[in-house]
Amino acid sequence: MTLFPRRTTVAAAVSFALTALLAPAVPAAAAYASVVPSSAAVLAAPDIPVANVKAHLAQLQSIATANGGNRAHGRAGYKASVDYVKAKLDAAGFTTALQTFTSSGTTGYNLIADWPGGDASQVVMTGAHLDSVTAGPGINDNGSGSAATLETALAVSRAGYQPSKHLRFAWWGAEELGMVGSTYYVSHLAAADRAKIAGYLNFDMIGSPNPGYFVYDDDPTIEKTFKDYYAGLSIPTEIETEGDGRSDHAPFKSAGIPVGGLFSGADYTKTAAQAQKWGGTSGQAFDRCYHASCDTSANINDTALDRNSDAIAYAVWGLSAATTPPPAGTVFENTANVVVPDNGAAVTSSVAVTGRTGNAPVTLKAGVDIKHTFRGDLVIDLIAPDGSAYRLKNSSSSDSADNVIATYTVNASSETANGTWKLRVQDVAAQDTGYIDSWNLTF
Repeated sequence: MTLFPRRTTVAAAVSFALTALLAPAVPAAAAYASVVPSSAAVLAAPDIPVANVKAHLAQLQSIATANGGNRAHGRAGYKASVDYVKAKLDAAGFTTALQTFTSSGTTGYNLIADWPGGDASQVVMTGAHLDSVTAGPGINDNGSGSAATLETALAVSRAGYQPSKHLRFAWWGAEELGMVGSTYYVSHLAAADRAKIAGYLNFDMIGSPNPGYFVYDDDPTIEKTFKDYYAGLSIPTEIETEGDGRSDHAPFKSAGIPVGGLFSGADYTKTAAQAQKWGGTSGQAFDRCYHASCDTSANINDTALDRNSDAIAYAVWGLSAATTPPPAGTVFENTANVVVPDNGAAVTSSVAVTGRTGNAPVTLKAGVDIKHTFRGDLVIDLIAPDGSAYRLKNSSSSDSADNVIATYTVNASSETANGTWKLRVQDVAAQDTGYIDSWNLTF
């Protein structure tokens, strides 16, 4: 991960070459906001063996050791790292390409790998930076993300996976100099090719020795995909803020491409509350060897590396698969988070219903997922397009559980189906907080 945010295009990238033909990039018209991964595809995502990921890390450590102790841009260790990853992908049947650029007076390399097949107008792209800082071998930062991305790509090959969307993987150069490689890649894509990238998933530091479980909150559906994975493990997550603007998702986000990803923490300090829910040591950095010579193969938490590697596969499979209509009917969903003020005014989240005929059904289903520390404080209403309110839940001081995760049945047969429906939530008592995670209507 880059030490400081960089908000400008890196002018040093001045030369461009491809040693293999890049597969067509992909239509942002297919943005994830309206796409829910099919459960069948998600269930098919393979387990990523952490031993395989660690074997890649051992190779990266050996490369650094043999090349001055690092794998930094412009150094022999970086090129040897690229060659190692490329050889694995070539043998697995990927179409690989080296994209060259110049930064700080030396040649840098991006490695791009395309898996044959899938809709080339809808590309799911997964990436990680492969370079280290000059101070050390960079095994957590960012051998961890690079190795897990590589092993996920190899799992695609082993499974003979045939996704609906096109899969592309990338390993970026010179990230530690300010996202140079990824910025160069995005800035040199034609507008039509940028529009084809349905989403970019970034993995920068996912094996921190004192780990947290952080999820990017940039694109609602990508975010929900990762949250759903961790909810299935009963592991709470937090929104990732430490790396905002400091890794390779930034140039994609600036270009209007949906982005998401995972992060296990760098030099920020783990709080007591975080240690209570995740384990580890409070008052200590998530990675005390961040950008230091001690970021070696000993600087990895195997559990975090294993979980995050599996989460990458879960997202790649789920977001690239064909979607299927929900069996109970058509679903309209909003996955954007809305904070519910403590003992404050009501807030709403909207869903636009289109394409229906006539009125809503007698058994309209309203699925609600609200994260809250005391559900008894909440009053929840469904608001029809004409403003009519349907009470879903009253407040109750005896309702002492947390969260509201439920499906309510509403007789909305007097309401026109098409239009803007709203979920209205109010916290009517003090000292507890939460947010609307997502909600949906099933017709």
